[in-house]
Amino acid sequence: MKIYNTLTRRKEEFVPLQEGEAKIYACGPTVYNFIHIGNARPLCVFDVLRRYLEYRGYKVTFAQNFTDIDDKLIRKANEEGITVKEVAARYIDEFWTDAKGLGVREATVHPRATENIDEILSIIGALVDKGFAYPSGGDVYFRTRRDPGYGKLSHQPIEDLESGARIEVGDVKEDPLDFALWKGAKPGEPAWDSPWGPGRPGWHIECSAMARRYLGETIDIHCGGEDLVFPHHENEIAQSECANGVPFARYWMHNGFINVDRRKMSKSLGNFFTVREVAEKFGYEPIRYLMVASHYRTPINYSVEIIEQCKAALDRLYNCRERLGQVAASGEGEADGEFLAVLDEYRARFVTAMDDDLNTADAIGVIFELVRELNTAMDGENPSPAAAKAGLSALEELTGVLGLLYARKEEKSPDGQVEALIAARNEARANKNWAEADRIRDQLKSMGIALKDTPQGVTWSRV
Repeated sequence: MKIYNTLTRRKEEFVPLQEGEAKIYACGPTVYNFIHIGNARPLCVFDVLRRYLEYRGYKVTFAQNFTDIDDKLIRKANEEGITVKEVAARYIDEFWTDAKGLGVREATVHPRATENIDEILSIIGALVDKGFAYPSGGDVYFRTRRDPGYGKLSHQPIEDLESGARIEVGDVKEDPLDFALWKGAKPGEPAWDSPWGPGRPGWHIECSAMARRYLGETIDIHCGGEDLVFPHHENEIAQSECANGVPFARYWMHNGFINVDRRKMSKSLGNFFTVREVAEKFGYEPIRYLMVASHYRTPINYSVEIIEQCKAALDRLYNCRERLGQVAASGEGEADGEFLAVLDEYRARFVTAMDDDLNTADAIGVIFELVRELNTAMDGENPSPAAAKAGLSALEELTGVLGLLYARKEEKSPDGQVEALIAARNEARANKNWAEADRIRDQLKSMGIALKDTPQGVTWSRV
């Protein structure tokens, strides 16, 4: 498998530290509000990364954090007159509602910044002892110019970074480029004891500490949104490598941005949507489909028209799955060897696409070609139940890697209503009661069920 490494700006063969294992850290949300559709992309994309590596036989340890102490949480708590801990607890719960709706699996571990203060203090202490950091006025800052590799992830020379740096009012930094590792306590803010006085961690140090504690000093893949390359991930590399003396992450993967109606998403433009808002109108699975239907590094566009297209694409997949399930249930036997070989060819093409820097766009193209092949096989006079069963297995295998076809678990109505109505219609047709047969077909149509009369009997699908 090849991965585009932001650090080197080229595709590289994925070679993990330990054969057959993969340690991945993905930056999670700052839990002060509902997640928006921009947050949904890394959630879905790197869930697919994890699923695919597992599909290829890797043992994956996947860590995704919650930032539960931050200026935004503090402001939210003050606005609502509650504690920061209460704000975090509420929006972690809301996160899980949306993440599960999107079909995102729980990570191996979901650490929280406030549960890792000791690890944070340990790294800051090591940086101070080595001269890479210094206390000042109750804060602790990282000496950016002491790190000779600073800027290697964002590929920006120190001179360019310096031109955009500034010292905020109240800062007591030696250099505008320096960034905070520890922030001295302010009235009304949560604080923890430290050798430099009470305070709280800076944002960047949190991820360095959690990655080291749960995955080790060097990890295989670090991933997140493109907006995190600088300064967040750049600063993570600097503080981690200066403290630990070893490379921090071997591969860096970053997903592209999301635009809304071809404009950058922002609250000021009025085109800012939470996952919950979109899901209430269209469901969660079309959102996931949108996130994985394009290559993860390309920008994607969200619009009502596009999300409707995603729904239609999912319907095609579901209809094929339901049709295969109905034929598979109609008999037994063994599938033809040539047909099984064709299915294996589709599997191989899927793997080839995914091995090319997680190219989900091409992988989905392979799946739809498979669907066309399967529908053609089912169109014959006597479709093979065994072939349908094998085709169903292949379809569910490949869509499962992408985390699709999870929203409609039941292929038949739970109470048997659809099957009972079809049986009643069959009886009406046998008695040549065409008016009653047409009435039942219309009733099923109003329920979102389309019938297809075949030589082997009636099949149905959702519309």
